[in-house]
Amino acid sequence: MKNIEDFEALSPLEADVLKILWPSRSMTVRKIYDRLRGKRDVALTSIAVILDRLYKRGLVDRSMEAAKGGIRYIYFPKKDKKQFEQTVVQDAVDRLIEKFGPTATNYFNERFGRK
Repeated sequence: MKNIEDFEALSPLEADVLKILWPSRSMTVRKIYDRLRGKRDVALTSIAVILDRLYKRGLVDRSMEAAKGGIRYIYFPKKDKKQFEQTVVQDAVDRLIEKFGPTATNYFNERFGRK
């Protein structure tokens, strides 16, 4: 897989949000929205919903910060891109082994065994 968009685990908008969040390490919804709106036609509320979804899935975490007019969330990734990719691959392999058992194991051994 060459691009994060190729991961079945993420929608295209989720992938775009994480691509912005990973190098920045932490951002508000507004800052992510400001970076995305030049590339996509997207609403601020859509970004907030995506970040909440990523939070509930355990891909990002958040902290609260006092802001003008109330509080706001600061979002940050729980894993860096490489760790996320490793998790996706591991989960896919585990699902294949769970579903196909010895057939999957034999395939991996034949395909990736030492030659």
